[in-house]
Amino acid sequence: MPFKIVRNDITKMNTEAIVNTANVNAIVGFGCDSAVYKAAGYDELMAYRKKYIGSVSEGNAFITPGFRLQARYIIHAVSPLFLGGKRGEEEKLRCCYRNSLKLARDYGIRSIAFPLIASGGFGYPREDAMRIAVDEINSFLLGNDMVIFLVVFDAQTTYLGEKIYNDLERYIDQNYVNRASIEEYENACIDRSRPIQPTSGVFFSAAMPVHNYGCVQESEAANVAEPSIAYGRKCDEDTADDFESKHESKLEERMRHMADTYSEYLMYLIHEKNMENSEVYKRAIVDKKIFSKIKNNVNYHPNKMTALCLCIGAKLNLDESKDLLARAGYALSPCDKTDIIFSYFLENMIYDMIELDIQLEEHGLPCIIS
Repeated sequence: MPFKIVRNDITKMNTEAIVNTANVNAIVGFGCDSAVYKAAGYDELMAYRKKYIGSVSEGNAFITPGFRLQARYIIHAVSPLFLGGKRGEEEKLRCCYRNSLKLARDYGIRSIAFPLIASGGFGYPREDAMRIAVDEINSFLLGNDMVIFLVVFDAQTTYLGEKIYNDLERYIDQNYVNRASIEEYENACIDRSRPIQPTSGVFFSAAMPVHNYGCVQESEAANVAEPSIAYGRKCDEDTADDFESKHESKLEERMRHMADTYSEYLMYLIHEKNMENSEVYKRAIVDKKIFSKIKNNVNYHPNKMTALCLCIGAKLNLDESKDLLARAGYALSPCDKTDIIFSYFLENMIYDMIELDIQLEEHGLPCIIS
């Protein structure tokens, strides 16, 4: 467990060091900075900074004692103020992680807790801040041995997380087919971890509408509305043509894409939702190189986890997700709690990978981001 995302108050983390989001000058900001100074002892910590540290430029880091905290040290990363992203903010934010981790290594620190630096009052977009944090932490861990926590903690996240957790527990209870029941249900639970070999060039899934072309049942007949246009009456041809050209049915639109590959259908859905490719892979926290492979190779199939994350990134509903997954040979299994949690987020249109990852961890499942 070298890297883990948790929901907690960073001042209460039982690690050798915690990281604070500091200001350039010896002043206390809001959020994490204020909480750290309050918990550590404002007077002692501020006096130490003024006497031994002074002003520090954005992207750099300095270390102080932990004072009243459980942590022995506080590493202060001077966070960049986000001003649109074209003033070197990303490189400065990356330097916050690099310099903090270098200090921790130099001081022999074996465990450390980071906040999501700059994502609060400093205004850095949350998904971008998470992507940078994950990149830098994972890069550091390739050559170093350290236990690293990324702590997500604010009032909105905590409230949302608690609400989701309780709803999710009920959702899992309603939808999960326990492994012990497999014998009873025989082959109801199928391992979908590997792509299904299609019998033809077109993938069908439960997301595709199934139409009954038979007669209307008597119980339904009373509910069938009369046609809005009476047969035998001439319609305004111009109006009808204009309506048809501007309001083509969703079914006909989707029917034209029935034979699309996974890649083609994903690009179609992104375009239909007026989204940018970068917006999708950043929200999904999927590497740009992997997304490029999907985009540039119409026959490329990502692994199932990447495919699921891109459903979140593209803000798909549950039916759209099932349809897209089927084109890569995957399905959402009632035997897999990870699949059920993804289903819950998609069904409720909660497109937050950070919260999803925390819910996986809180339900004892392998995390995605970390």
